[in-house]
Amino acid sequence: MKQIIQDLKKGNTILEEVPTPQVRPGTVLVRTTRSLVSLGTERMLVEFGKAGFIDKARQQPDKVKQVLDKMKAEGVLPTVEAVFNKLNQPLPLGYCNVGIVEAVGKGVHSFQVGDRVASNGNHAEFVCIPENLVAKIPDNVTDSEAAFTVIGSIGLEGIRLCNPTFGETIVVVGLGLIGLVTAELLKANGCNVIGYDFDQQKVDMAASKGITAFNPGNGTDPVKYVLQQTNEIGADGVIITASNKSDEIIHQAAEMSRKRGRVILVGVIGLNIRRDDFYKKELTFQVSCSYGPGRYDENYEQKGQDYPIGYVRWTEKRNFEAILNAISKGQLDVKPLITEEVPLEEFDIIYGNMRKQGSIASILTYPEQANKKVTVEVTSSQFNGQKGVFGIIGAGNFTSSTIIPGMLAADAKMKIIASAGGLSAKTLARKGNITQATSDYQEILKDAEVDTIMITTRHNLHAPMTIEALKAGKNVFVEKPLCLNETELDEITKAANQNDRMVVVGFNRRFAPLAQKMKKLLGEGPKNIVATMNAGFIPPEVWVHDLEIGGGRIIGEACHYIDLCTFLAGSKVKAVAMNSMGINPEENTDNASILLKYENGTNAVINYFANGSKAYSKERIEAYNQEKTLIIDNWRTLKGYGVKGFSKTKTKLDKGHKKQFKLLVESVKSGHPIIPFDEIVNTTKASFAAIQSLKEGRWIEI
Repeated sequence: MKQIIQDLKKGNTILEEVPTPQVRPGTVLVRTTRSLVSLGTERMLVEFGKAGFIDKARQQPDKVKQVLDKMKAEGVLPTVEAVFNKLNQPLPLGYCNVGIVEAVGKGVHSFQVGDRVASNGNHAEFVCIPENLVAKIPDNVTDSEAAFTVIGSIGLEGIRLCNPTFGETIVVVGLGLIGLVTAELLKANGCNVIGYDFDQQKVDMAASKGITAFNPGNGTDPVKYVLQQTNEIGADGVIITASNKSDEIIHQAAEMSRKRGRVILVGVIGLNIRRDDFYKKELTFQVSCSYGPGRYDENYEQKGQDYPIGYVRWTEKRNFEAILNAISKGQLDVKPLITEEVPLEEFDIIYGNMRKQGSIASILTYPEQANKKVTVEVTSSQFNGQKGVFGIIGAGNFTSSTIIPGMLAADAKMKIIASAGGLSAKTLARKGNITQATSDYQEILKDAEVDTIMITTRHNLHAPMTIEALKAGKNVFVEKPLCLNETELDEITKAANQNDRMVVVGFNRRFAPLAQKMKKLLGEGPKNIVATMNAGFIPPEVWVHDLEIGGGRIIGEACHYIDLCTFLAGSKVKAVAMNSMGINPEENTDNASILLKYENGTNAVINYFANGSKAYSKERIEAYNQEKTLIIDNWRTLKGYGVKGFSKTKTKLDKGHKKQFKLLVESVKSGHPIIPFDEIVNTTKASFAAIQSLKEGRWIEI
């Protein structure tokens, strides 16, 4: 299928051939017939992509601070590589999609094949959208009219926050696409509506719909005009839909408001608010969040958990339905807003000049017979009879930044890569010189030339995909963790034994040059080890904290350090105890200390903390043995105390990925795993035991 993307590095807007997405549980697969180009929002993204690095930095000062902090902690080169990796990931454009349901995922009951629907899908011939972001289109609403559903919902949510009553005067600042829809909805709500914009065509359009509209560029003072129109009382509410960096807009909004008026921001403006403006009138100010309640809530959007209508009357989906109903009943007329309808193949007519005069809403039209392919060819390579041919499942940020570069450096033979959406697989296939990209990972399992599967998906998919790959006769490299519970571990162990295939987990730190140097200098025998992970705060709503999806950060991330301690100890864990910060610790924590007893007498403590400063080293390992002390600081320095002939060595940041992938490629050909499977099982059990210890308040034997 074809999809419009924005190249953030080069600045090009491209129509890309990508794999068709697969329908997933809780979603519907839609064949697109129309999509609306949001000239305001998408123009910002396109112009950001075209901007130089300095201009990009100026537009995102918060990101610049993150980059500087990363430079301090990890060095210049790794930071530059991370920034360029981010810019190399294309951005899919569009969020106003209309089409016909082609397939319905498991658990979806409100849609069936053939339904006409509107959603927030991208500009693509097929889109896969969660059920709560899709709404049925009434029979008397055309596809082109329905393309305004999402845009209309953005304006509608601003109105709901403003909470206007019949007869109130509401000012709409900015009469672009969202502003015009907002003004018309307010008028349908019984409000006196005043709107203004510097584009005379948009002012004339608003006036034709019965809106009191004016152009400040013709000499009219917005504040004085509104006060004049309201008998010096001021507006009851101001909804700002404009896009402008000036702070003057928020100042004028306050000036034209009545005492205790409401100011709602839907657009993007400068927000250097003058306290006196809001203090003297006791004004309220609120920023509207996109389409309405449920937006950015993973439980609502991705898991399909609806808000009870008795408590949350208007969710984003109900706002979609309300807009479609308004169009159906003639309360909202969007036909005059359509400037042009352009075939998808001629997209550059729109994107080539997004600032052209006279454009309000541009609509892309799609062919009835779309090219529906789950796998696309990217390069032409042959793998007949070769060993060590890899297929990759998962095309996220870690795959892009670490796995692909590492595998390229190891001269690995990569044939196919999969991602559910298809676009990221195509992008990384091109980056990694991978032959094929697919949206169906089953294609990799069925490929007879692929003998090794790399799994880099979210944690809850690691176990089932590992088992599937083993049963398909493939070796498996899976990013940590191996699995999330004992049952999954037992099933993996059984599948590995029955199919006589290797299972390796991406415990890369044992392969870091400084870790291997530390082990050699420590010598044999029981040791004391203190490993500290200054992990950093991750908001609780992020998926890694979800026990069903991510397993929590101890199982999902601290397992790295259990394996590292096992490597340094040269022994297996026999008992685990864990304590976490807080009076009433919960089973899901990211501030904890783990104590490990090893069979050879080694004692290890892992401090996994999320409440430290990012300016401090992220990782630190101390090891003590035979009157020697060795300290690794952030994988850049190793210091020795009491070590004959050694005091310090320094390297560039190296967490062992490069050597891990080199050894992995060699091991697949030789049949000798780079980490013994019994050690992987022991580490995995130790991570489970840490959680059990926290819950039960005792040592847990492995």
